[in-house]
Amino acid sequence: MIPDAGRHPRVLRPGAPARHYLHVVRPGALTTVQDAGRPGWAHLGVGRAGALDAPAARLANRLVGNPPDAAVLETTLTGCAVRPDRPVVAVVGGAGCRVTVDGRPVAWGAPIRVPAGAVLDAGPAGTGLRSYLAFAGGLVPDPVLGSRSADLLSGLGPAPLSECDELPLGEPASGGPPPSAGPVPWP
Repeated sequence: MIPDAGRHPRVLRPGAPARHYLHVVRPGALTTVQDAGRPGWAHLGVGRAGALDAPAARLANRLVGNPPDAAVLETTLTGCAVRPDRPVVAVVGGAGCRVTVDGRPVAWGAPIRVPAGAVLDAGPAGTGLRSYLAFAGGLVPDPVLGSRSADLLSGLGPAPLSECDELPLGEPASGGPPPSAGPVPWP
């Protein structure tokens, strides 16, 4: 019997065993997993890929206590909505957009606590083009050539997000970062 694809979520290359996942509720027009990319492979015809607004992705990671090259979600224009199966600290940065948790407005560009099962929704970009969703502990799909980034031209890395996908969440360092007490300088 062939399983019903609509009832079985696609796990995006789960890598090391992950105990917790981020469930995709609304993927948006083009939402991908991105990190610092694959530098050093051009001589073999492999493009760098990685976040298109690298400073915004690094800042989002910094605000949740991740290394600057941790994997994040990169949305294009229309945003996305996700639901973690454990409590997470998250930041939505990059292009300005309306951010809600279970329909309640929350801060853009600042760490927010998202309860397990709550829907974090990054709306359409009001300014700019690409928003970044960073989660304490990062996203941990299998790396390909040292990167977790999706490269749409070569097909390397995870595919763009689809409804019902599940992304493995990494564990935050030592219990997760405290929310920032003040402004963080641009990296």
